[in-house]
Amino acid sequence: MPLRTPPDTDLDCSLRDSVESFCSPDESGPGETPPAIVSISDIHGYLDAARSALLTLADHPELEPVVVADADGTLHWADENYVLVFNGDLVDRGPANDGVLELVARLIDQAPPGRVRVTLGNHEAIMLSRDRFGFSNWYSGQVDDTDRRKLLEAIMAGHVVAAYRGHNVAYAHAGSSEPYAVSTVNESLVAAADTLHNAIGTDEDLAMQRQILREYPRVLGVGRDHLKGPDAGLVWIDFDHLSTESPPQVVGHTRHDTPQTKGSVYCQNVIRNNLDSAGGQGVFVETPETLFGLIRRPDDSLTKQPL
Repeated sequence: MPLRTPPDTDLDCSLRDSVESFCSPDESGPGETPPAIVSISDIHGYLDAARSALLTLADHPELEPVVVADADGTLHWADENYVLVFNGDLVDRGPANDGVLELVARLIDQAPPGRVRVTLGNHEAIMLSRDRFGFSNWYSGQVDDTDRRKLLEAIMAGHVVAAYRGHNVAYAHAGSSEPYAVSTVNESLVAAADTLHNAIGTDEDLAMQRQILREYPRVLGVGRDHLKGPDAGLVWIDFDHLSTESPPQVVGHTRHDTPQTKGSVYCQNVIRNNLDSAGGQGVFVETPETLFGLIRRPDDSLTKQPL
């Protein structure tokens, strides 16, 4: 059950691409201040760990919640002045893929338009080109054509993007060593989705799954010698291949025990490396002035890590 977004809710490109549209006094929300951006990456079907990470703001005495839990423990949008970015790889590996997708879809539905953003991860890209990659042992490799269409329609409607422009950094699942225009890469992803959507269920499907990787390498391209090689695109390149001169970005994709910094690139993929011990789950928070990680310690207290 890939991401199902509300029908007939195509986003204006200004909401799709950037936090800037929320930065005027009339659009900022409560307090008429620019929204903070909360980001989380690489949930990979681990719903409990994602809940723990998202609730760090609710558990911090100086911060307002981005989500709140009801009596049953279900998370809901907190109606606060935030943009919440799910920075790719919602699925695969963990036991609760459907639950994670339900959470994200619910928050998109509950939040005002453009307040919940999803960047395409390589595991979502596998859903698009299911037969090209052939990971049939993974959730992403088992989706049917109906579910592929739903994901493609979410891309075309602007709910799933290649990148999102924050206050001072861009958000992309794996990132790029070279500068890129967020609106341009997002339009490329929409064009790829449109091409593939028209081919699903036809004899051209597999050919188009391969073609979009070649035609849109900046976003969907894989490396020549390794899928995550230095010539891969925004959803595939490994953090190790990003230059210290890369443009400012928040990325996920490459696993770490704690948030990592390389030049002006900040990697937030920490959930999987901390599954076997208490604590370690966290999010990044960006304001116009600051960027920090909010991470659980083993004793369930929180630490703010400047980035």
